[in-house]
Amino acid sequence: MAEKPKLYYFNGRGRMESIRWLLAAAGVEFEEEFLETREQFENLLKDGYLLFQQVPMVEIDGLRLVQTRAILNYIAAKHNLYGKTLKERALIDMYVEGTTDLMGLMRPLFRLDPEEKEKNLRLISEQVPKRYFPVYEKVLKDNGQSFLVGNQLTWADVQLIETILMVEEIEPTLLRQFPLLQAFKVRMSEVPTIKKFLQPGSQRKPPSGEKLLATAKRVFNRK
Repeated sequence: MAEKPKLYYFNGRGRMESIRWLLAAAGVEFEEEFLETREQFENLLKDGYLLFQQVPMVEIDGLRLVQTRAILNYIAAKHNLYGKTLKERALIDMYVEGTTDLMGLMRPLFRLDPEEKEKNLRLISEQVPKRYFPVYEKVLKDNGQSFLVGNQLTWADVQLIETILMVEEIEPTLLRQFPLLQAFKVRMSEVPTIKKFLQPGSQRKPPSGEKLLATAKRVFNRK
């Protein structure tokens, strides 16, 4: 039996969370090594594991992969979550990039000062119903299927349900005017592998907070 993928990151969401989601959706069990000390990080650097001196890093199939997008591409392709044709892959990439942009507004909230956090929250509340959710509502309608691309689960669907749940943690009302996305959320939450990942005790991480920020500062030797 092949060894389980091993994930190197903090015990928190950050850039690793979408990787956890994709592995879980694919039904792949994985192990994690949580970075807690500066020494752990320096050892990875000395061993040459971190090509760009940063995490996340994933050991999988004899590879040590860094760069979030490269890791996600590999997992999606390996587990048949990356479409059936070149055109489908292009669409998946496009939709994933959209949710990645939206995540980029939400992910740093926990480390912002109150004024900046309030500014970001206002931006999220404006952008979600005007710029992001209408796109995915229309894509679902136009595709006429249960999925964003084609007729089976893809990486784009997995990242969209992750994003929807992140938005709801911040402002639950933002989903109300999008019935297809509401139905999509319910449908995706019942996919057996995703349903398992959403259960208490899974490797899904809670929203990030002060503890993660303190750990990151310690590991990266930042003030």
